[in-house]
Amino acid sequence: MAIVHKIGRRKTSVARVYLQEGNGEIFINGRELAIYFPTAVLQYKVEQPFLITGTKEKYNVDIKVFGGGITGQAEAIRLAISRALCEVDADFRLQLKPEGLLTRDPRMVERKKFGQKKARKKFQFSKR
Repeated sequence: MAIVHKIGRRKTSVARVYLQEGNGEIFINGRELAIYFPTAVLQYKVEQPFLITGTKEKYNVDIKVFGGGITGQAEAIRLAISRALCEVDADFRLQLKPEGLLTRDPRMVERKKFGQKKARKKFQFSKR
């Protein structure tokens, strides 16, 4: 199997995933998964596509991710890994699609409007 390259996005995070056969090593920006994402919840989000398809120890993953915060990065990685697994084996799509792992989350931060404090919050109104 050749290297499979896919991109995943979430908010302002962009993740480029390179998937190849191996023994289950995951490197993010040159660091191991447990070092890059210290919390168990974020580690689970990254590994979720492998756990659902039962391929945890089958592929090595090299990931380059930038932008956004750690949660957005973890979810961008999850989308990219899911897309890569679908390219490896089309049958994985039937497992990943119902879990919502192949859908790009369209929610973005709303822009701040002029004359207001934030996107929706206004300055305090004074009648007199």
